[in-house]
Amino acid sequence: MVSGESRWEKRERIRTHLLDLIEETGTGRPLPGERQLCEELGVSRPTLRAVVDDFVRDGLLVREHGRGVFVARAKVAQHLGGGSPGQPQTLGVGGVDGTWASRTLDFKTVAAGPRIGRRLGIAPSEQILRILRLRTVDGDPMCVETLHVPHALVPGLTARDLETDSFYRLLGRRYQILLADATQSIEPTVVDEWEAELLGVSVHTPALLFERAARDAEGRVVEFTRSVYRGDRYRIFTRLSLAGRPDGGRVVDGSWSAATTVPGADTLAFDPYWSN
Repeated sequence: MVSGESRWEKRERIRTHLLDLIEETGTGRPLPGERQLCEELGVSRPTLRAVVDDFVRDGLLVREHGRGVFVARAKVAQHLGGGSPGQPQTLGVGGVDGTWASRTLDFKTVAAGPRIGRRLGIAPSEQILRILRLRTVDGDPMCVETLHVPHALVPGLTARDLETDSFYRLLGRRYQILLADATQSIEPTVVDEWEAELLGVSVHTPALLFERAARDAEGRVVEFTRSVYRGDRYRIFTRLSLAGRPDGGRVVDGSWSAATTVPGADTLAFDPYWSN
């Protein structure tokens, strides 16, 4: 125990020690037992357990009943943004490490309805494809995705097409639709019962909600997609490039661009949905 240490300082000391252990131990390996860690750190078991619980919740550690605590598998990392400063922004995000696959769960032609019609810029009565699919990485469920596409833009598209090829590549090669830009929002959420079952996690597990609308070169919205990614296995990285002025250093411009390396990410993977 460190003399005069506050509760916050104690928790930070435990966190730092455990983070070092996680990096040194390696994926799938067990951490030392509670008794040993408590003796090394000079803390009580409830105090140690509270920090470990935080790491389990954040997906860094896995607790196995009767066996102990193990280092979790590395999260899948995606870079957001386009090119480097001064370079044009691009829709793609680069190559893929890890094997992504899709399983189509539902594929229907339905009326757009008021809400989706507004997102796609079409009449509520216009027909769309509503496609539900499960995205996996190296066989692990990663994302539940609902894709909405105006039916008239993709005649002949099948559920099988989306399991064997990239949707964006199909748009370009088969339908000569050239994508120009997309708007996307990301916010925290939790999974419901149905999503939890598909993703293999507990109900109300933290997740990331993506909503994206992509437009073609003519300004048409060609897809609106809602995606729920596992919060314990998925992470987002960005690099912010700032241009400062010598007369005081005020930032006058900046842009988001993909980092070439990501410290602490053992698996650097990009969703092939975005690949050209």
